[in-house]
Amino acid sequence: NVDLGPPDQKKTLMTKLTQVISTGLGKPDSYVAIHLNDKQSMMWGGSDEGCALCTVASLGSINLKNNQQVVKGVSNLLADAPYGIKHDRVYIEFRDVARENMGYNGATFAG
Repeated sequence: NVDLGPPDQKKTLMTKLTQVISTGLGKPDSYVAIHLNDKQSMMWGGSDEGCALCTVASLGSINLKNNQQVVKGVSNLLADAPYGIKHDRVYIEFRDVARENMGYNGATFAG
């Protein structure tokens, strides 16, 4: 629900998030897609203070160790200026997607 800034600032954030996700999940940057929705109408605990809802979907690599690394990296990036989103106002959902349930390049990853 925060303003993530002008396009160049958003691109910088997306580049940093790509690095956090790719490093945390052990996947190449080319496998990471980032989608930002800023300036949303959101409340958390009755407050409209800055907050974020995130989803990470991956074919494998979703486990406690990797998830902890991603949570730390994403939360730290969002807490930094100019965003200022507190760690306790960020939810990150992790989804381990079956190969047959993810499509890319005209087919599913299962074939």
